[in-house]
Amino acid sequence: MSYVYKTMPSPIGELKLIGSEKGLAAILWENDDPLRVRINAGPEDLNHPVLVEAEQQLTEYFVGSRKVFSVALDFVGTPFQKKVWAALLSIPFGETRSYGELARQIGHPTSARAVGAANGKNPISIIGPCHRVIGSSGKLTGYAGGLAAKALLLRLEGVPDVDAAK
Repeated sequence: MSYVYKTMPSPIGELKLIGSEKGLAAILWENDDPLRVRINAGPEDLNHPVLVEAEQQLTEYFVGSRKVFSVALDFVGTPFQKKVWAALLSIPFGETRSYGELARQIGHPTSARAVGAANGKNPISIIGPCHRVIGSSGKLTGYAGGLAAKALLLRLEGVPDVDAAK
């Protein structure tokens, strides 16, 4: 599979969008760990239709005019990871779920830690809304983009009482 990329500014730093002919394969953070998502970005392509559409939809999300994404996605991962990432897509805008709730949803009720690990490897951050997954105590837990970014995204979605310092 060959990939191309483009970057875009956002309220949470520069994002690197990676796409294929199938769809958006990754949204990487400005200082993302290169081992977290192992996709070779390939050459830059500012006009790739999937990347142009992803940038447009993310821009609309950041200004508050988009609550649901429709860009085609191309998740690359293990079957278990893909199951977790599909469950992420079912979490509505402005709502949160715990890792345990997600584990039960996918039929692995004792696998909250494995769900957390898969969540941490989610290559399509924001659109695959891993920021909507919180600890069972209601506190914000790890996030590849940092807890401040997670809190900002949740506040943008109107989630009450979000604090990165919790």
